[in-house]
Amino acid sequence: MTKAIRIHQTGGPEVLSWEEVDVGTPGPGQIRLRQTAIGLNFIDVYVRTGLYPSELPIVGGMEAAGVVEQVGEGVHDLAVGNRVAYPMVLGAYAEARLISAEKVVKIPDTISDQQAAAMMLKGLTAQYLLRRTYRVQAGDPILVYAAAGGVGLILCQWAKHLGATVIGCVGNAEKAALAKANGCDHTILYSEEDVVERVKTFTNGKGVAVVYDSIGKDTFQTSLDCLRPFGTMVTYGNATGKVEPFDPGMLAAKGSLYVTRPTLATHTATRELLEDGAKELFEVVAGGQVKININQTRPLAEAAKAHLDLEGRKTTGSTVLLT
Repeated sequence: MTKAIRIHQTGGPEVLSWEEVDVGTPGPGQIRLRQTAIGLNFIDVYVRTGLYPSELPIVGGMEAAGVVEQVGEGVHDLAVGNRVAYPMVLGAYAEARLISAEKVVKIPDTISDQQAAAMMLKGLTAQYLLRRTYRVQAGDPILVYAAAGGVGLILCQWAKHLGATVIGCVGNAEKAALAKANGCDHTILYSEEDVVERVKTFTNGKGVAVVYDSIGKDTFQTSLDCLRPFGTMVTYGNATGKVEPFDPGMLAAKGSLYVTRPTLATHTATRELLEDGAKELFEVVAGGQVKININQTRPLAEAAKAHLDLEGRKTTGSTVLLT
């Protein structure tokens, strides 16, 4: 029997249960995937706690890489033995699973399973943020929260490659050093420094073109105050909770600002969007412009401990769970 991490009720990491599951054989349009590496993401916490509701019980996790074991009827682009990966498909915390062939992409030979598992969700998030939500241009000053995190390190490297001036918010000096080694021109220790004041210093009082904010409620107002006129506020995560309702009139008062709340689900909703994003991501990783920092690994059975570390801000870069 295959084992997986199942969730029977919402709550803390203790609700993650290591159990036997019956995978079965693939139906039409599906593949059976033997998973070798699974990515850990904050969205996994949102699902576990019920912030993002799901019909229970479920298998947790949203991204992984592995090897095709079987193909179902009507699957012509994949074969047994192909290495593939995917983002944003619930059920990743498993040794094996069934998944729609439309939801996976082949992994290039230049990229390992662990790299793919660490970068599909986080890297495609960086891709849509930088190339679709606000298309960063050379010379743009930008502000990135959680700059030493999984998305943050990819985002900062990629933005630097595009010619941006990258300002990163981090929690301590160790994370500041890591962010600077991965594309940040400037860092801000948010627990010790005034974020708005430091941003204004780094931008000669003008503010940034865009803020990429994965924190949510606690940083929303600060982020708006860091923007230059016509700047774009991108809130794409809820680490401290959902952004509270606000009066849109304040966007006018602060400089005719733009606010958007994108999701990776929308940006991978069609096969074309998924393939286009993955192509760009694989190119910058294979070309060396973006390096994937896998700074923690754990056995899949220890997913609860991995969640504790993630929520306790004890991790940097990506965490990969191994089968």
